[in-house]
Amino acid sequence: MFNLFKKKKEENNKGDQYISLKVREVVKETPDTVTIFFEQPEPYLEYKAGQYLTVIFDINGKEERRSYSLCTSPFVDSYPGITVKRVKDGVVSNYLNDHIRPGKTIDIMKPLGNFTTDYHSKNKRNFVMIAGGSGITPIMGITKSVLVNEPESKVTLLYCSRSEEQIIFKTELEKLEANYGDRLMVIHNLSQPSGTWTGLKGRLDASKIKDVLDSTVDVKAEGNKFFVCGPEGLMDVSLETLKGLGIPDESVLEESFYNDLEAKEKELKAEGKLSPELTREIEVTVEGEVFVFEVPAGKTILEAGLDEDVDMPYSCQSGLCTACRGRLLSGKVDMIEDAGLSQSEIDEGYILCCSSKPASSDIKIVIE
Repeated sequence: MFNLFKKKKEENNKGDQYISLKVREVVKETPDTVTIFFEQPEPYLEYKAGQYLTVIFDINGKEERRSYSLCTSPFVDSYPGITVKRVKDGVVSNYLNDHIRPGKTIDIMKPLGNFTTDYHSKNKRNFVMIAGGSGITPIMGITKSVLVNEPESKVTLLYCSRSEEQIIFKTELEKLEANYGDRLMVIHNLSQPSGTWTGLKGRLDASKIKDVLDSTVDVKAEGNKFFVCGPEGLMDVSLETLKGLGIPDESVLEESFYNDLEAKEKELKAEGKLSPELTREIEVTVEGEVFVFEVPAGKTILEAGLDEDVDMPYSCQSGLCTACRGRLLSGKVDMIEDAGLSQSEIDEGYILCCSSKPASSDIKIVIE
């Protein structure tokens, strides 16, 4: 195999982005969802509300990595925590729900993600949160951070769940409402409610979103922030509605948990927007070490690197997170999905190796 400068990764010799956390507590949120709180390591784990952790397990002899949003606030909660909803046939989500107990140690990649905001005690803003299912996870941490850091700001949360028993953080949200009064308004929408449910019900659509906003928020007020996180359908209708209301793009932050990379690539190919697939030799620098290897036609840069035992960081492998982010120093790539990157990162030359394929020769990438 052609690989003049490939260096084998050493067992248990991870870079600075990897640490181990000990489980402190496991809380059953719903019948199929748990929150896992970790002991604080030394030094403390630094993170922003809305970011995610990547957990790493060896399950049945195969390394599995998954990203889970932090549900906690560094300003409020003593211990960082992630909330994991069981997914049908999900290897890691089922493992975490069934087998994780206090005292167990989990390997993670340090927090990443741009679904965050800054806070200032003098701000007087409206925060509108639209969440569905486990999409409440990062929004929970952001909501708590807003309430404690900006005494003049208000939060409106439109939260969609299947049924009453599927409302994640139900008790905690009720406590926050009681503590913060009119500064926090939580509006639930259930798709399969019981017969006694008196709140919003059925599928979330544009009219419901508009009605909620009309009755709670001045959408044109300066400084408003909108956060959207949840299933694909909820994301689409929410973002389209906000755009239709004239909300500027810079005021809206979105976090998706799902992406069909293959479908998007097929669409781009049909539109003639991708370069011919050829085998290319590339150079990748990972934490100061230089690796030169071939990327076979049709493979992503990450796939080829992992095949060559290059210890490239990664997590979602679908272009939604930034774990595999690298800076393109020379050459050209076709990036199938860039949702995990901000526009400023793209302008600075950053790419996501999991969704990028070589489109030229002389490609050099640095991953720090």
